[in-house]
Amino acid sequence: MWQRLSFRTQLFLPLGASFLAALILGGILLQIFAAGQLDDEHEPARRSIRTIATALNDTLRASDHPQKTLDAFVQSLAGSSDIHFRSAEGVPVPSPKDAMRNPQGVPQWFVDLLMVPDTDAAAPVLIDGRHIGDIVFLPDLSADLFEKWIGFLALTSLVAVLMVLTGIIAYIFAGSALRPLQHLGEGLTRMRRGDYAKPIPVGGPPEIRQSCTEANALAATLAQLSQDNRDLMHRLVSLQDDERRDLARELHDELGPLLFSIRAGTIALVEAAPSAGNLGNPAQQVLQSVEALQQTNRRILDRLRPLYIEELGLATSVQTLLRNFRKQAPHINLTDTIDPDLNVIDGPLARTVYRVIQEALTNVLRHAKAGSAHVQATIAGETLVIEISDDGGGFPADNVFGRGLTGMHERVRALSGSLSLLRVDERTYVRCRLPAAPTREAPVNR
Repeated sequence: MWQRLSFRTQLFLPLGASFLAALILGGILLQIFAAGQLDDEHEPARRSIRTIATALNDTLRASDHPQKTLDAFVQSLAGSSDIHFRSAEGVPVPSPKDAMRNPQGVPQWFVDLLMVPDTDAAAPVLIDGRHIGDIVFLPDLSADLFEKWIGFLALTSLVAVLMVLTGIIAYIFAGSALRPLQHLGEGLTRMRRGDYAKPIPVGGPPEIRQSCTEANALAATLAQLSQDNRDLMHRLVSLQDDERRDLARELHDELGPLLFSIRAGTIALVEAAPSAGNLGNPAQQVLQSVEALQQTNRRILDRLRPLYIEELGLATSVQTLLRNFRKQAPHINLTDTIDPDLNVIDGPLARTVYRVIQEALTNVLRHAKAGSAHVQATIAGETLVIEISDDGGGFPADNVFGRGLTGMHERVRALSGSLSLLRVDERTYVRCRLPAAPTREAPVNR
């Protein structure tokens, strides 16, 4: 649990505990030594009472009128607050504890905490050997208790002031140490997310400054590696597009005329079938096979290089792709939201958008077993957003990206974009975000 506490809490808890312990220790020491101090302070007065009683008894024994002498002595004590005469037959003098019940300005709990000792003293007064009273020392402890209370308040105030000052210093120190660490943590989080542009502020103690400097150097290295990786992936994608273009051209220029020639010869055989005997059915089958090969060749050419993107624009090409999908899968209810402004995009970005939609729809058709699907391609500010969703069975947990989407993911990363798969509310989403700035591809010499 201690590890879950913040750094400031871990710093302030021991400080507060130590100050609280110091305050409690001060109270214990005050309780231990205050009683003894009070007793020592009034010990001379108790000795004086015994001395006065001895002298008074001697005077009374030598006096012809001891009672008058005693009365004169009692009257002389009227101005004293600590020394009293207590007659053996009169009303008893209040005890010091009764006089301390409510000392001015001192709370009762503090008086009870001190456990004030008995400081009173009594010496007997005798006339003709008969005990007629006592000289009693009843000190007024209010001033002493008030002094102890003021000392306790001073100690408490000192501890509180030290605690506040130490807390402020610790808070400032913790802030000076935590702020750079927080910046370092935020910077490392940005680096983990692939953002290397914003440097980490360098500050704090030398050790943290060194860590921030090293983290910035690491960010610069990762940024360069990321840029190199994107450049490499972009070149790989360009080479892949070049290979697709070359293969499409070979299929179009070489295989296309051969298929056309075979189809023309087969048509001629079909037309000559009545005079050639039983060649009609085999020739008709060959014609059907050739036509199927031509359609397959056109689909392969379309997947290898959709040439009409440059001619018709991206939005129109995507709409054509959607129409072909509806013809191929009439059992799937396909809806779309296609931004007409997509026609301004061309080059690798346009081909990437087209292929992401094409690959996602292919997965819907082959694997999703969906009843409905929706395609969205819009431009939001400087971001191009593509989203393909369906109500099919979703994707396996151990195979998030299939072979086709893995290739699309690499193409998207090459353009500094992101591609993700989500499963929300029984629907599967393929979401792609790309920078909307169009990048024009250099013309290819043919």
